[in-house]
Amino acid sequence: MMKWLQRKEKKSELMPSLDEQRAEVLAQLGATLRSTRESRGSSLEEMVHYTRVPQRLLRAIEEGRLSELPEPIYIQGLTRQYANALGLNGTEFTSGFPLGSNKVNTVKPTWKGVQIGQIRPFHLYVMYIGLIACSVSGLSQFLNGAVLQANNSQEEPKAPTGPTAVQTKPGEDVPHFHLAQFTKSNIEDNQRVQVGVTLKASSYIRVVADGKIQYDGVLPQGSQQTWKAQKELTVKAGNAGGVLVKVNEDKPKQMGNLGEVQEMTIAANSRS
Repeated sequence: MMKWLQRKEKKSELMPSLDEQRAEVLAQLGATLRSTRESRGSSLEEMVHYTRVPQRLLRAIEEGRLSELPEPIYIQGLTRQYANALGLNGTEFTSGFPLGSNKVNTVKPTWKGVQIGQIRPFHLYVMYIGLIACSVSGLSQFLNGAVLQANNSQEEPKAPTGPTAVQTKPGEDVPHFHLAQFTKSNIEDNQRVQVGVTLKASSYIRVVADGKIQYDGVLPQGSQQTWKAQKELTVKAGNAGGVLVKVNEDKPKQMGNLGEVQEMTIAANSRS
């Protein structure tokens, strides 16, 4: 028994380590690669271009410097790539390079054998019904909101068009005429005054009721507007010929001629 142990120890002492084997094989492979490259007249710079491997790694392979190279598996790959670039059979050339016997432990998945709840047709049916219910509810809310918004937009009064510059020149006298020009006025003392206008043609209109501006802008052809005041109401038109004015229950009358600027003031206590 003792003799067998002594023989085993002597045998292990004589057997080189794995790193020593790699260094020895790499030195042989590197010398072969270097001699092949030099015999073909190629430089290391040219081989870098062909192999896409940094020059320091190619030089370390040629000189067998194992400590300057990465893991053994990468050393074999770089050496094989170098050999192929020189026209050698890289796979066969590097087949003798020892990689070691380290094995990667595979981890078995722990989820195997675990039973996962299966989705049955009944579950799909319930999910389908729930999806339809949610879709119908969302659509109903959307339609109700749209109808409510449409109703609100219909009830809102249309805002008059924006004001424009008055078509009068500085210092120009604006003609005035009094309510007495309307022959059939039935306005009584302290009665509210009401004035309506109908546009036969587009015109600038300014309306002031009891000292407050009610409208100041351009009304298009076909427009009809009515204003009321407690004491006094003034209407100014930039195109008097295109404006018909109706005071209370009187018949509509044309304010003036086309293109003419006219202004009228109606008091609540005025009489015909």
